[in-house]
Amino acid sequence: MNIVQTPEVIGAHVSEVDLARVSDADFARIEQTFNQRGVICIRDQRLSEAQLIAFARRFGGIEPHFLKHYTHPDHPEILYISNVKKDGKDIGHADAGSVWHTDMSYVERPPRATLLYALEVPMDSESGVALGNTQFASAAAAYDSLSPETKQRLAGLRAIHQVAGRRAKTGTGQQDQALRRDQPAVVHPVVRTHPFTKRKCLYVSKGECEGIEGMAKDEALALIDQLAERTVEERFRYTHRWRVGDLLMWDNCAVQHLASFDYQWPQHRRLMHRVTVGGSVPF
Repeated sequence: MNIVQTPEVIGAHVSEVDLARVSDADFARIEQTFNQRGVICIRDQRLSEAQLIAFARRFGGIEPHFLKHYTHPDHPEILYISNVKKDGKDIGHADAGSVWHTDMSYVERPPRATLLYALEVPMDSESGVALGNTQFASAAAAYDSLSPETKQRLAGLRAIHQVAGRRAKTGTGQQDQALRRDQPAVVHPVVRTHPFTKRKCLYVSKGECEGIEGMAKDEALALIDQLAERTVEERFRYTHRWRVGDLLMWDNCAVQHLASFDYQWPQHRRLMHRVTVGGSVPF
């Protein structure tokens, strides 16, 4: 197995390994790299649904998703991320990742990791270049860049997270909107401690964070915007360029992500399987 770190502050590429048969020793190296680098791509995989789920379970329990109408009919642990339509309707979550965010911060125990396995990648027919890049930003590096005074100000602050806030204008349909409105708001630290590395990470995003406990709304939203913008500065980013067979994993404490939508149905097909690994209560 070969592991190469990207030149950016996050990211690593793993090759020459079959995740359907990965040894305990190689898994330990993969997990250590994942914890340290925040996002990793494991190339050239050929995984069945059961094999993908089994690999994900080595990181922890599988987290169910509330958008059940987009899950695999035989493997509900898998959520379709796709722009493919059947009978005029999306078979999967078509606009997942359309704003900077960390997955499912609106639940009490946000997921540790998200795994996205590329089955079909949209391609530009003229250039042959893959479309639909995904950007990641290091919430840990962003926190490290803050002044001591700002870090002291943030200590102990808790932000209110509500998925309906993020998706108020970008939901994929009325059914999705109704399901999101049913998700209650939760409160998490503005600065999370990574459960494995113990690094401090900014844990706010625009739209989804509706306020900060004990702070006037205008002041809270201004601070949330300031921190969210700091998190996604160019110097903290890694851009992933997809290939079929990529298994991409990201750490929902340590990074935020943003999908690009430079492709469209039916000229360009995109189909991916997503599995989410459960996490712990932020502290």
